[in-house]
Formats: sequence, C-alpha cells, structure tokens
Amino acid sequence: MRINENTLLEGKNVVLVPYNPEHVPRYHQWMASPDLQKLTASEPLTLEEEYDMQRSWREDNDKCTFIILDKQRWANPCFPEEECMVGDVNIFLTDPSDPSLAELEIMIAETNYRGKGLGKEVTGMMMCYGINKLGIRKFEVKIGLDNKVSIAMFKKFHFYELSVSEVFREVTLGVTVNQALQEHLLVTVDFMQEREYQKLKDCRHGGQPSLPMQAYHC
Repeated sequence: MRINENTLLEGKNVVLVPYNPEHVPRYHQWMASPDLQKLTASEPLTLEEEYDMQRSWREDNDKCTFIILDKQRWANPCFPEEECMVGDVNIFLTDPSDPSLAELEIMIAETNYRGKGLGKEVTGMMMCYGINKLGIRKFEVKIGLDNKVSIAMFKKFHFYELSVSEVFREVTLGVTVNQALQEHLLVTVDFMQEREYQKLKDCRHGGQPSLPMQAYHC
C-alpha cells in the first residue's frame, strides 16, 4: 500500500518502517532459511523476484507491510538501517467484498530477538494502525498448531479459535474490533508514536536532532 510509504511507527523496543528496496537483500537472506519458509508457508525466491515482491507490496491496495527494526540499534546512525532489521509485519486484505477484514502476519526473523516480547509489541502497534488508518474491524491470524507461544500471545489480544486444519497443522484465530479490544490496545500501546519516515531518516543520516513526536491514539 502507498498509505504507509512515509510512515514510521515508534514503540518501546522497535521501530516500524516501510519496506523499501534497500531492505530487500537482508529480507532475501532471511527467506533462504527453510525454517522461515515453513513458518511463513513461503517458497524460495530469487533476489530479482524478491525485488518484484517488494514493489508489489508497495503498490498493491490489499497489502500493508512494515519492516521491524531494533530501536536501540537504529538510534545509532552508525548502523545502516538494513543492519537494524529483525523481522516484518503485514496486514493482508483477504476478502475483496469486505475491506474491513484483514489477516495479520508477524515474523521475527532474527532468532536472538525471539522470546523478548517484540511480537506482542508489534502486534499491538499493527492492530492499532490497522484500526485507525485502514478501517479494519476484524483480524485473523493463521498459526502452526505447535506454536503455543504465538497462540497464547494472540489470545491476550482477545483472539479466539475459528478453525483448525489438521492437514496444514494450523489454527485460525480471529477477533472483532469492539470497545473492550480498543480499550485493551489503548493501554497496551499507549507508548506508540507516529512520525514522518523520510524526514526522520534524513535527520538520522545527517546526524541532526530527532524531530518532535506526534501523539498516536487507538
């Protein structure tokens, strides 16, 4: 989607930025991993195909993607942005007849960043963004049956079981946006700030002071 091409979402431990061409080589390295291919139900692509996919995610109206960065590392301009990458998060509009329904997908690709609560932080931030900027009213996620940690994490966001596929060994969880969920998100991601990505990126490269933050409310 074009809607987030200049959007940066800042959390406590992560920064979410648009998926740009400079991120593709690192992403391509991640997706060469058989474990991540299995986790994301993906097929390996060539580097050129990965660039094509990045362009598709930027242009298509049914996909919204952010790259997850390590905030502490990213705060140091000595590190190129691609060296701060830890994963990605996506919203897919899966039903053309219902643009308020979205599938949420989160990948923490760097193994040493797993188990540190980043998935929970990113989930809350992306749900908040989806509700406020994309008009999402129903979220679904597909998770491997053996991934008990992720299942438990999504249930903390009021997701409940919709269906189980023994063939694909995955469970589909869903949640409808209501007042209780919005109040939960308000507390969970009250730290989130939305900022202009390009201006902040220019400041980072130029060694200038940070720009003022814009408050963000779910």
